[in-house]
Amino acid sequence: MITVGIDSGSTATKVAVVSGGKVLAAVKAGTGTDPALTASLCLDEALKRCGLSRKDVDSIVTTGYGRDLIPDRKKSVTEITCHARGAFQTVPGARTVVDIGGQDSKVIRLDATGLVLDFAMNDKCAAGTGRFLEVMAGRLGLDLGDFEREWKAAREASKISNTCTVFAESEVVSLISQGASRSSVVRGLCDAIASRIASLGRRIGIEPPVVLTGGVSLNGGVRRSLERILGTEVVVPPMSVFMGAYGAALIAANS
Repeated sequence: MITVGIDSGSTATKVAVVSGGKVLAAVKAGTGTDPALTASLCLDEALKRCGLSRKDVDSIVTTGYGRDLIPDRKKSVTEITCHARGAFQTVPGARTVVDIGGQDSKVIRLDATGLVLDFAMNDKCAAGTGRFLEVMAGRLGLDLGDFEREWKAAREASKISNTCTVFAESEVVSLISQGASRSSVVRGLCDAIASRIASLGRRIGIEPPVVLTGGVSLNGGVRRSLERILGTEVVVPPMSVFMGAYGAALIAANS
């Protein structure tokens, strides 16, 4: 059975083609102004990579902000459910999923069977999200891939009071002008995001194993800060960026 999960996010669109729980192909692209078109292009590319066509697809499930804009779907499902499904399949026994995307962040509690018990979500602004990190990296003259290296190099973390993008940017400029090292500022930014996630998690409780998904899961500095502040290992599974699409494809297999 060939199923497809399409995660139409506010920043990026991810498509996963799955058979028997195995990912055959996965494609990611910027969502842009036409989510349906982007999803269609990503789907065609993913199918091409595994030598399939649309007639081979048995079921499509969509998730993310643009999930209801995608045609030919069997149904749409919330990203909470999809990330939980994908994470539990990838990390059996997972009890908490932290999903940090381009424009929002979520903490999801799972029961022993992988069902969602509760969740907390920040979707009011870009505070502590991928967009926040992109702006801060630009201000520091870094690529996001440099954050883990800078985090390791820091002797201490600069205090970042805000995770609001506008105010934090001013703080970063002020800290650098006062002589703070770039590495200490990076660690401070990662700690600020981790603290915000911990605050979200306190509303519902955080229980290990903790799985990190979403675009920010590839930021090693944020992962290290989360581990320090939460006091537990944070697992970044393979395909962590595609976890919503993967979970949607798994759900499609049972729909």
